[in-house]
Amino acid sequence: MNPAFRKLQVSVTRQAFLLSKALTPCQAAPSIQHPVWCTDSINERQYKGMPTHGIGRWKYLLPKQAPRKKKDKQQMKQSVPATDTAYGTLNVQVSGYDMTVVEHYSQYIHNLCNRLGIKVAESYALPTKSTEVMLMQEQGTKMYVDAVLKTHHRVVQLSSMNATLCPVFMDVLLKNQPEGVQLSVKEHTEADFQARFKARPELEGLVAQMKQ
Repeated sequence: MNPAFRKLQVSVTRQAFLLSKALTPCQAAPSIQHPVWCTDSINERQYKGMPTHGIGRWKYLLPKQAPRKKKDKQQMKQSVPATDTAYGTLNVQVSGYDMTVVEHYSQYIHNLCNRLGIKVAESYALPTKSTEVMLMQEQGTKMYVDAVLKTHHRVVQLSSMNATLCPVFMDVLLKNQPEGVQLSVKEHTEADFQARFKARPELEGLVAQMKQ
């Protein structure tokens, strides 16, 4: 064998042995920050204090929305004034204990107004009222609830109805009025508008305390 080639082979073998001996600590505890190079400190965690640079944030990706405006308190619409030939704003109110009959009769009134050319400004329902029927025992003074009656209300609001058409309109309504249903026609007022909203005495009491 050539002496020069044998000397080169011994040198390469020695370098490989030294390299494998140097890489032994790196294989036992590899570094997370630098996986190629070996570090003497095994428990060193240099990444722990690094900033995340917004990782996981997503709200900035959404388009900016305008702030919602606070809803103003609903105000009463201005009533139509009466003239010599036409009425102003009228409320045709229907009430009864059977909600189905009351609802159908209010729809009939609305359709009749459309056929006769009477302008309907609004058609809405009022809050349901409950009435408790109390009975007293035969021998005693204690009373108990026997039944709860619920009264349903529907309102068809008319605007500028012709005075000559009003008698005919009322005659048709009275002839087709179902049993157990009450019918009333009156001029629209501020109290009728406030009746559309449910009373909240607890909230009103808190508002009164805040104003004091």
